[in-house]
Amino acid sequence: MRRVAVIDYGMGNLRSVSKALETVSGQSAHVFISSQPEEILSASHIVFPGVGAIRDCMDELQRLRLDDVVRDAARSKPFIGICLGMQAMLSRSEENNGITALDIIPGEVKAFDKPRSEQGDKLKVPHMGWNQVHQTCTHPLWQNIAQDSRFYFVHGYYVSPTDPAVVAATTHYGNSFASAIYRDNVFATQFHPEKSQRAGLQLLENFVNWDGQS
Repeated sequence: MRRVAVIDYGMGNLRSVSKALETVSGQSAHVFISSQPEEILSASHIVFPGVGAIRDCMDELQRLRLDDVVRDAARSKPFIGICLGMQAMLSRSEENNGITALDIIPGEVKAFDKPRSEQGDKLKVPHMGWNQVHQTCTHPLWQNIAQDSRFYFVHGYYVSPTDPAVVAATTHYGNSFASAIYRDNVFATQFHPEKSQRAGLQLLENFVNWDGQS
């Protein structure tokens, strides 16, 4: 049986994520929430969620001694980062006057700079609500998800990876930004699959069934 660990460092929408994972996995996986390094590293699949500010995220990961646990898990197991969890995976963020992050995927997290619609109207920041996700690669986690499906977003910052080849999907909000990234056994989304109804549940089901090979 697969064992899916949802990392608890005090900043994730843990109940919604775990319930969505339980829904899609049924009896084929045991989903559990944990802040214990040994439990997390014993799992077959790792989920790294997050909401809030990057400084608080990094402070809590370091206080709980989970920063290296996240790095270790991302090197060896099927791993998904969600929202702030995705942003924390990059090297550095502009948020909070500049914060060093986990450096799992080289790149920077940037603030939306006065985004405007195609008609020139100011767009609200944070970017909140449903938006299209355009897949830019073939990946097991996109299985049975239609191109340009809509997912749910809540964020004021976006990731800008150093290597454009790691971009798995883009979304347009004033400008095009990376809304999903991947490398080897790692996948991450800026949107919240657990809040994205059918397409989001399909992505989480694909993750639970994923062996980490792209």
